[in-house]
Amino acid sequence: MRTTPSTPPTSRLRRRRVASAVTATAALLLTGLTTAAHAQAADPSSSKVTWTRSCALPRHPGEMACNALRVTGGRTAFQQQHGITAKAAEASSPSGYGPTDLRNAYGLTSAAANNGSGRTIAIVDAYDDPNAESDLAAYRSHYGLPACTTANGCFKKVSQTGSTTALPTADSGWAGEISLDLDMASAICPNCHITLVEAKSASMANLGTAVNEAVSLGAKYVSNSYGGGESSSDATYDSTYFNHPGVAITVSAGDAGYGAEYPAASKYVTAVGGTSLTASSTTRGWTESVWRTSSTEGTGSGCSAYDTKPAWQTDTGCTRRMIADVSAVADPATGVSVYDTYGADGQGWATYGGTSASAPIIASVYALAGAPSTGSYPAKFPYANTTALNDVTSGSNGSCTTSYFCTARTGYDGPTGLGTPEGLGAFTG
Repeated sequence: MRTTPSTPPTSRLRRRRVASAVTATAALLLTGLTTAAHAQAADPSSSKVTWTRSCALPRHPGEMACNALRVTGGRTAFQQQHGITAKAAEASSPSGYGPTDLRNAYGLTSAAANNGSGRTIAIVDAYDDPNAESDLAAYRSHYGLPACTTANGCFKKVSQTGSTTALPTADSGWAGEISLDLDMASAICPNCHITLVEAKSASMANLGTAVNEAVSLGAKYVSNSYGGGESSSDATYDSTYFNHPGVAITVSAGDAGYGAEYPAASKYVTAVGGTSLTASSTTRGWTESVWRTSSTEGTGSGCSAYDTKPAWQTDTGCTRRMIADVSAVADPATGVSVYDTYGADGQGWATYGGTSASAPIIASVYALAGAPSTGSYPAKFPYANTTALNDVTSGSNGSCTTSYFCTARTGYDGPTGLGTPEGLGAFTG
C-alpha cells in the first residue's frame, strides 16, 4: 500500500461500495436506493447470517452514509450460543448481544453500574426518527435499564440548530441507525444522559454542524456512525467541525473493507474499527478477530490520503493519519440487539452490525471513564494506555502492500487499532 494511493480514495470507496451493491436487486440499484444486501444468500434453515445496509450509499461528493447493517436472515452468534433456533430476522425477542454481554466482553460491568451519572453522550445522525424515544424506552425496559425520557431529563432530541420542534424529514434507514446508536449508548452507560442531534441531511456540512451543536449543548462524548470518501476538503472539515479539545469524538471506520473513510480520517477523532466477537473458554471468556466477510464487507482501515498524522500515532508505514485507533464488535454475524419500529425497516427487535455499533460503544466507554482533561484530544488516550486494551491479533479486512494496514498483528494494526476495551484505563486522560 502506497502512502498516497494512485487511485483517488473517493473512487476506490465508490468502487468497493458498488461492488457490494450489485448483490441487491437491479431495480433498486438503478434508482440509487440500494441497501446493498449481503452477497452470500443463506438457505432458510442455515445459520449463515445475511444482512442489508440501512442507508442509501453516497451519490454525491460530501455525502455520507450510515454504517449500520441490519440482519435479514440466519442465526447470530448470540442465538447459537443460547440454542435459539429461530432465524434472527423472524425473532420476536432479541437475537443479538445485549448490555450484559457487551459489558462482560469489555470489562465494564462494574463501571456501567456505578459511573455515568450527570454525563451526556451525544448521538449525531442524519434525518429524524419519530419513534426514537419510544423505541429507546422499549429497549431499556426489556433489559431492566433505568428510564431515559424527555420527561425525566435524561433524553433530548434536537435538530442541528438545537430546535426541539423544527426537526428534519424522517427517514427509515437512518431511523435504524439512530436506534442502534441510542441502544448502544444505553447498553454501555445506562446512567448517562443522551442527546440525539439530527442533521437535516446526510451531507458532511450538515452532519458537521450537528457535531458543533452537540458540543455547544455540553456533550463531552460525541458518537458519529457514518462515513464517505476522502477529499481535499477534509482539512477544512477538520478545523470547522471536529477540532473540539476536551471532547471525545468517535467515528466509525467504515463497513466496505480495507480503505480509508472520512471523517474517521480526521486527526481530531477516535477512529473505531470493527471486530467479530464470540464467547469462548478463554480466561477472558471472549475472543475477537478482525471483522471481514468478503473483499467489500468488513471493517474499514487505511492510510489517509489527505489528513496529517497526529503526534500520538507512531506507526512508520503511513506518513499521514492511520485508521483505526481502537475497535469493538461490528460483525453482523456477532451483532447486537436493537429495537426499532419506524418505517419499512422497523420490525421491532432486530440484530445490527457494522462499525455503526462500535462507534457509540467506544463513545460510551469514554463517558464511563469521565470527562477528558481540558485541552486534551481523547483520541490520544489509548496510545498512552495500551495495556488496558484487548489486543486483537488475528484476521484481515482485505489485501494491501503494507501488511499492518489491513492485517491484525501484535500491537497496533489498521483494522483494530490498538485493540478493544478492557475496562476504562485506555480511555482516561
